[in-house]
Order: sequence, then structure tokens, then C-alpha cells
Amino acid sequence: MKVSLLASTPDPERVVAAAARLCYSASGIDEIMSNDSGNASLINKVIGMNHLSVLEHIGITFGIEGVSRALSHQLVRHRIASFSQQSQRYVKVDDELGFESVKPPSVSACDWVSRRYDVVMNDIHDLYQEMLMAGIPAEDARFVLPNAAATKLVMTMNARELRHFLSVRCCNRAQWEIRAMAKEILKLCRETAPTLFADAGPGCLRGACPEGSMSCGSAGAVRRELGV
Repeated sequence: MKVSLLASTPDPERVVAAAARLCYSASGIDEIMSNDSGNASLINKVIGMNHLSVLEHIGITFGIEGVSRALSHQLVRHRIASFSQQSQRYVKVDDELGFESVKPPSVSACDWVSRRYDVVMNDIHDLYQEMLMAGIPAEDARFVLPNAAATKLVMTMNARELRHFLSVRCCNRAQWEIRAMAKEILKLCRETAPTLFADAGPGCLRGACPEGSMSCGSAGAVRRELGV
């Protein structure tokens, strides 16, 4: 898995602070934009007040590679975002290398299951190639490709939706692969806008676990891992 920061709104925290000031100021935009004092405290205040609409002015774009189609099916449930994904209709699987796939750690940990898994992946690749050679269009041959097939995509979210995404997907109860990706995204977000994402992550970073009786019971460990 590789997660890269491709682009973000320039001066993201300055933009958020300016938007917040505008809501409560009679000053013009030029004057508001020239005032950089106290940006961090203002951002913390609006986040604490749950006045999160001002975070929607910030967009961050990521490049994501080497993740499974199982992950991308989960990812598109976050609908306030933009996705561009590698097409299985137009991008054919390499004949010699086979299709790249993701193997869950639980599968790798069991020798005989791991071997069977590899055999099945190879069989799928062979059938896929045979279908293409038989004249089956790639858009139909792809029907045999599994959720394990690796994919690439570009994703853009605004800062408000990113905070929501990170609260759900950095949680220990999230599926392991999307959680690993979310942790990489959290790291990049904190590098890009440290104040905006200082407390971003699962709800247990900010207080009691919101999962209630379904809690993983490891809030302390999560805070040590993801806290700042």
C-alpha cells in the first residue's frame, strides 16, 4: 500500500481561520485575510464549537495504490468526496505478471490457506487470460476478478469530511486494510494542516469511546498510537 499527498488548498489553516472570522466580522475579505494572528486558537475554538462548515473550504487530494477492491468498495461509501479509480474495463491485466492482489495477514498466517489462496489467484488469472484470448471483452472478463484484485485511485475530500472519515476508519473496529490506509492519511493530514487535524482520528482521542458496548476496550493504546 502506498498513500501520497498529491495536492491541497494553499495555506489551509489561514483559509479556515479567515472563513471563521468572516462569519463574525464586519471587515472586508482583504482585511480579514491579512490578519494571521491567533489562527490556531480560532481554529481550535470553531472545532470545539462544532462550527465545522468553515473546514469545507479546504480540499486535500491523495494518491492511493496497492489497495484491494474490497477497500475501494468501502471507501466510496464516503459520498462527500471525489474518486478516480483505475478501470478494469480499459486496463487489462498483464499476461505474464498476472493481476496484483492483496493478501490479508490472517490468510498469510495460515500456511495451507495461504498456499490455496495463491493457487486460486493464479487460476483466476489464467481464466481471465483465456477469456480475453477467446474474444471476451475485457469489460466482461473482469467479472472473474476478485475483491482481492489491487487497484489505484485518486481521492479528494474536504477537511470536514476527512475528519469524519478518520474518526470512523482509524477506529480499531474498522476493517484492517482501510484502517491502515486511514492512519497514513491521518499522518499526511497532520503534516499539511497540524492544527486542523491535531485531534483527528477515532472518537476515543477526544473523549469516551463512541462505540459503547461495541468498544475495542483499548482506548489507551489507541491514544498512545494515534494521539499527539
